[in-house]
Amino acid sequence: MKTITDFKDSLVLTEPPSLPPLLLALWHDAKGNWNAAHEIAQTQEGTAAYDRLHAYLHRKEGDSFNADYWYRHAHVERPVVSLPEEWELLAEAFLMLWV
Repeated sequence: MKTITDFKDSLVLTEPPSLPPLLLALWHDAKGNWNAAHEIAQTQEGTAAYDRLHAYLHRKEGDSFNADYWYRHAHVERPVVSLPEEWELLAEAFLMLWV
């Protein structure tokens, strides 16, 4: 899986394809399993990409205080884009890490 289109196409599956953890978390999130995504985000706290994922998940949850905490740890500001746009930006970034 090399493109955002391939990744999005995998969302029709009932089980995730073989993915690295960051993409697996986004896959679970897109499928409505926030808890599975959050568990993955917590596995590597202190790593910028995982902290960034963690921030997004808490933003999606509606917990702005917690989200901002994780954005600070990831050294980024809270994005001004919609949640679906942030998800896609993260997916594209995480796909580039996987190449």
